[in-house]
Amino acid sequence: MTDSDLDKEFNEAFEKISKLKWTIAPDVMLKFYAYYKQASFGNNFSFESGLDLRSGFKFNAWMQLNGMTSEEAKKEYIDLANKVLNT
Repeated sequence: MTDSDLDKEFNEAFEKISKLKWTIAPDVMLKFYAYYKQASFGNNFSFESGLDLRSGFKFNAWMQLNGMTSEEAKKEYIDLANKVLNT
């Protein structure tokens, strides 16, 4: 899979998950968030959101992927999307 194929598949998976009509479990949504942030920003962590609990969970989920490459994060996002969409 070339980079452009991976990017296309990642963007398609993001669009499908974004348009879902049903609710995804919070722990799965945190994984989607973390993979997306890691794929898009890598280890360039920023914590600009408020100091609420939800923001803390999101930031922590992203930090747990420290060192994962953008390509790996995109593949993990796609795999998770396929599992959610095919259940």
